[in-house]
Parts: sequence; structure tokens; C-alpha cells
Amino acid sequence: MHPRIIIAALRGGSGKTFLSLGLVSAWSGKGHTIAPFKKGPDFIDAGWLTFAANRSCYNLDPFLMNAQQILRSFALRSDGADLSIIEGNRGIYDGLDIEGSSSTAELAKLLQAPVLIILDVTMATRTAAAMVKGCQVFDPKLNIAGVILNRVAGPRQEGLIRNAIEKYCRIPVVGSVPKLKEAPFPERHMGLVPHHEREQAKSAVAFARKSVERYLQLGEIRRIAAAAPPLQGAWTPTPEEKARPLPGHHPRIGVIEDRAFWFYYPENLEQLTALGADLIRLDAISGTRLPHLDALYIGGGFPETQAQALSDNISFRRSLHKAIEDGLPVYAECGGFMYLGERLIVHGKPYPMVGALPLEFVLQKRPQGHGYTVLEVAGENLYYPSGRTVRGHEFHYSRAVPTSKEPLDFVFRVRRGRGIDGKRDGITKKNVLASYTHVHAEGDPSWARGLFQAAVRCKNEIFF
Repeated sequence: MHPRIIIAALRGGSGKTFLSLGLVSAWSGKGHTIAPFKKGPDFIDAGWLTFAANRSCYNLDPFLMNAQQILRSFALRSDGADLSIIEGNRGIYDGLDIEGSSSTAELAKLLQAPVLIILDVTMATRTAAAMVKGCQVFDPKLNIAGVILNRVAGPRQEGLIRNAIEKYCRIPVVGSVPKLKEAPFPERHMGLVPHHEREQAKSAVAFARKSVERYLQLGEIRRIAAAAPPLQGAWTPTPEEKARPLPGHHPRIGVIEDRAFWFYYPENLEQLTALGADLIRLDAISGTRLPHLDALYIGGGFPETQAQALSDNISFRRSLHKAIEDGLPVYAECGGFMYLGERLIVHGKPYPMVGALPLEFVLQKRPQGHGYTVLEVAGENLYYPSGRTVRGHEFHYSRAVPTSKEPLDFVFRVRRGRGIDGKRDGITKKNVLASYTHVHAEGDPSWARGLFQAAVRCKNEIFF
């Protein structure tokens, strides 16, 4: 039956993540199996939800994935769970076009999931009901099943808003959270600080759980989730999804996972494993050298927060540089891209990095790239055929500056987004492809096969 519910709001910053974490932790703590999902490409919130559920959180993104891919992912990852919680993003109807085709509302309709709206009621009373009513009228096909009031000033305000919503909107108020003085979830870069950097991550999630258990009607919310209709819609596996490697092809693909590099969509790693790869977890901060590998995948993160530690590990940086020069296939995204440059400049201080690419990365105060990307493969590389369109997501505060007069070999022509210089993204050298764009393998299964096949060629042909 896939009991499920979407946590939405009228705008960002209304408390979606805080209350979603509390719900996940509260029910998980009572012995229920909770499947967490995050709408959109966000990886920080997804990381916190993974931490709270002790189970991978998967992204459902209508821009990066088509309807069948979303239904497939949700059905597979929610199967066997007692309840699925899907955290929306931005305002409930916010999308990339006037139709809201990539909005939380459209995702809710696709999944036939009831929606709870978190309503920030700061300095409002009866108008709160008008806002909820407006959401109902805006799209009558959307199942708005309840409201949670957040940042309530006191009982008088709460009672007036509750009565107005239940009278004019005919839906229940299933929780009322007061203004909370404590702030255990500090923010950076338009979102939460990654849970990896929070020594008190457990206490922060515990605070969210305590708040939810105290102020929300958990039984009523579960009833709403259980009332979701049977999930409709089938999907047909693509040839790439059906494909399997030849017997005996088990390349060793390294994955750097540490305090600097930790953003990996779980689907990306799962698809590499499903193809037959043996994933080797590595640490660029504490590891001494690169082991024997057939390929390496370096994901995103915030290497600027660990710049000194990464720079100090000279032996690991040198071993990676040598492996690249010897022909090791390396696919790097965003933070991993920055790590492969000559240096990382943070607050004016340079930190030596791997030095495999003739670039330095300068951290800026404002985002240099933020949002969805559409790229066209225009240059030869080991991973994508020429002419292919690649959809992804970028989020970076760094600016890439060439350190050599020699021309760079770019792979992608930017159709949407910023990339490296507004026109191009993705640099290739030897068997490296490094880009600011993150690719979601559930939406583009060819990504995993491209990296896997590069590793197989390395294993069989011995590039180094």
C-alpha cells in the first residue's frame, strides 16, 4: 500500500527539514521502518534524513528524472517500509516554469501522496486560512490533507488560526509548534550545515524528535499517510537498466568518502555495484596512498572546510597524481573537481591540492553556480558519447582559474547553468573527466555504465 506523506510549505525556510527530521526520528525510535525521500537535488537535507532514519534517503527530482523513473525509485525504496516521508523543497507550487512542472505539488500528484503544509504563522492569524485556501483552489487535484502551524506566538493565536483553517478549508490542523529559542541546526550556503560537521548531530536530531512528539499529532498524521491510495503507474526498464556486465568483470572502483567528500547520490553507487563493480572506500584525509584501482570516483562536498587537512596529506595527493598521469580513469564532481586542481584558495590563503589539472579554485562570498544544468557533450572523453545531452545540478562557491596558457580540453557545452565559465563545463586530461555538475544516475543510467566500462577497459588493458 506504500503509506506515504509529503511535507510541504509555502516557501523555503518554513521548517520542512526540522519537522521532517523529527517525524523520521520519532517513528524510527518507536521501531517503525521509515523510508525518507527528498524532493529535488539537495544533498545536505538528504544527508540529515539518512542520519535520522539510519537508512538511505533518496532524491526524487522531476527535472533530473522522468515520471517512470520517479515511480520506480519510490516503489523500490519504499517497499517494505511502514511509512514513507517525502520532504518537499521551496514553496509547494514553485517550479522552473509557469506550469510548475518540477514542483513539489506535481511530485505529490504523481505519487498520489497526501500533503501536509507547514505554515509559518509569524505575525498572522485569519490570513493563514486564506493562504491555505488559496493553495487548495490553485490546484483542486492536489490532496492537501492537513496543516502544521509553525512559530506560533501563543495559545490565542493558535486557537484563532486553527478554527479559521478548520472552518474555511475543511482540513485538520495536526500540529502547532511554538517559536523555539534553541537553534541546533546552523545554516550555511542557503541550507543546513552537513551533519558530518556537527559533533552534536545526535542531540540535534533528538531535539527535533522531542519537539515533534510534543507538538504534533503523530497518530493523526499516520492516519493521513495510511489513507494514501494504492500506488498507480508502471515503469518499463530501459535497455541500460536491463544490461548486465559480462561474467568476470568486477573492476575495483575507488570512492573517496570522508569529511571533505561525502556527497554521493546513493543511486550512483548502487548502480555501479549492480553492474558488478567492487567499490573501495577511501579517505583523502587519513589515507596514506591510493591502492590499486581500475577507476576512481570523487564526489562533491565542501573541501574548503578541510583544506588544511587535505593539503597536509602529501602522500595521498602524490599517489593520486601519479595514478592519473599513469592513466587511471577518474570521474570527479564539484568538490572532487576542486581537489584535482593545483591549489584551493580560501580567504586568500592557498592550499596545495593534487595538481592534476592546471587550475586553481578561488572561494567566493556569493554562489558562482547554483541550480539545474543541461549540458551537451561536445568534446571527446572516456565516459559520454558525443552529442549526448546530460542533465545535472551544480552548487559551488568556487571559481576555476586557469594556471597555464595552454588551452583546456572541455567536454561539455553549457545549455543551462553556469559550469566553469558560463559556456563550458567538464575538463578532460588523460583519462580524467572533472566537472562542476553532479549527475543523478537514476535519471541518467548511462553515467554509471560509462564509468563502469572505463574501469573495465582499465582492468583489461592495464593503463598503468
